Amino acid sequence: MSDLERERREMDMVLRKPGLRPDAALRLTRRTFIRRALLTGAAATAAACGPFPLINTMDVAYGADSAFRFAWISDTHLYPKSLNTRFVDKATRAIDDVSKMDPPADFLIFGGDIAQLGRAEELALGNQLLGELKIDKHFIPGEHDWYYDMGAKWTSLYGKPNWSFDHKGVRFVGLDTISRAPDYWSATKMSPEDRMGAMATLDGNIAGPWAGVGSDQIEWLSKTLSDWDKSKPVIVFSHNPLYEVFPPWNFWVRDWREVNEVLGAYSSVVNIHGHVHQVLYNEIGSLRSYGMLATSWPWPYPPTGVPQLTRPMIRVDPGDPFDGVGWGEIPVSADNKVDPQYKFWGRKQVYAEAQVDSGTGDNDNQRLRARIADLGWYYPDK
Repeated sequence: MSDLERERREMDMVLRKPGLRPDAALRLTRRTFIRRALLTGAAATAAACGPFPLINTMDVAYGADSAFRFAWISDTHLYPKSLNTRFVDKATRAIDDVSKMDPPADFLIFGGDIAQLGRAEELALGNQLLGELKIDKHFIPGEHDWYYDMGAKWTSLYGKPNWSFDHKGVRFVGLDTISRAPDYWSATKMSPEDRMGAMATLDGNIAGPWAGVGSDQIEWLSKTLSDWDKSKPVIVFSHNPLYEVFPPWNFWVRDWREVNEVLGAYSSVVNIHGHVHQVLYNEIGSLRSYGMLATSWPWPYPPTGVPQLTRPMIRVDPGDPFDGVGWGEIPVSADNKVDPQYKFWGRKQVYAEAQVDSGTGDNDNQRLRARIADLGWYYPDK
């Protein structure tokens, strides 16, 4: 047995407590999930793709009083119609798809980044488009919504950035993972435009790894869940992942360890998140995390941290703006299942593979290292 395999088994023994689901016998790894989901086009087709039937029976939440389903739309990145209708057209298509769900969705979650540059007209356009949906709607912010005016317009339209409600035996929680970036703009007297431009840059070359939940919100989360039976399901929505994928792109929250200490007390927790613009899956103890699609564009693989043996694929047809994007329908059954369905619009047969410089071919990237959250160099919490 290699040192890598031995370390993985030791990690699994620590993280997978007795009785937690899914059982190790399912053998649903993050690598298998991503590879199969991208090869087959969507989780909805899993039953037809041979040795991958388990995505539609993942025991990620249980105890719902009765079956229901809800919809997820995220990362529309709207510009004003006078500048660009490409993203408006795709957001409109997602909204139309949700409106045609039969039976209707119980509610919609919008996962952040309605706007591209946080302008009032972009946020108002999103509000106008989403107003076509006549179901309950709940919103969490993205960084693109926030840093032009520090959330003033977003909160005036969409309310508090964190919230909770109960629905048919499930507690739903919305977290704000974007508003606690350290203030690097005041000392340099950055304009709102410059600040928003820095926060809108994926590689964080100015803002750095800014994403976080914050000690005040972690305390709020603990209180919000304190009266909830620890055996009953919890579904948490966030813009950023609640685990460490790739901090330079803020595919994480810097205090994810502390968040997971709170959530780890509950036997069935699902995190559904945006920001990554692609299919991701992760397990930490009883927490199952699903990265969701964007309607705007798909991001590439992170250059490090991709599971070993992942096939790096060119997943998008550059001539088709609807390829590799979409929305999500998430049924919760009465017999203990959450069943995310990725609604790809233009998924095609994979026609090429990328070179190893995508980060998946470099063995050095696959070595187990201390997580950045444990090293303490990142911005301290407020």
